[in-house]
Amino acid sequence: MATADFLDEKRNEIGARLKELRPLVDEYERLEAAAAALDGVSTTAATPTTSTGSARRNSAHATGPTRKRGASHGRRGRPKGSGTRGAEALALVRASPGITIPEIAEKMGIKQNYLYRVLPSLAEDGLVVKEGRGWKPKDAA
Repeated sequence: MATADFLDEKRNEIGARLKELRPLVDEYERLEAAAAALDGVSTTAATPTTSTGSARRNSAHATGPTRKRGASHGRRGRPKGSGTRGAEALALVRASPGITIPEIAEKMGIKQNYLYRVLPSLAEDGLVVKEGRGWKPKDAA
């Protein structure tokens, strides 16, 4: 009987802990979805252009605590080129040479503005070439 009581107690403890952690898992999933959505948003659109906005931003930055930067060289987020969208866009360009950014965005189900940063980056890496409005793989150009 003691073993059964012990198992019931542990089951109850595990159930209570799972119930306690569920909101944190839900929050994690919401934040993960928000981060993925922000990947396609241009940072220049969110930057204030008024003089008061930039003055406010500069004064707050000047008085805020300074942080030492490690090997990140001031770049936030994941390392450049570590995402999968560049690889997906490259695969679409290879499959359909001459494809345009709006066509790629439609096939990938993302906004075009993200691709206006991804494809020039792929071109800098020597993987694609722009011809007119379309993009072709470097080896096919």
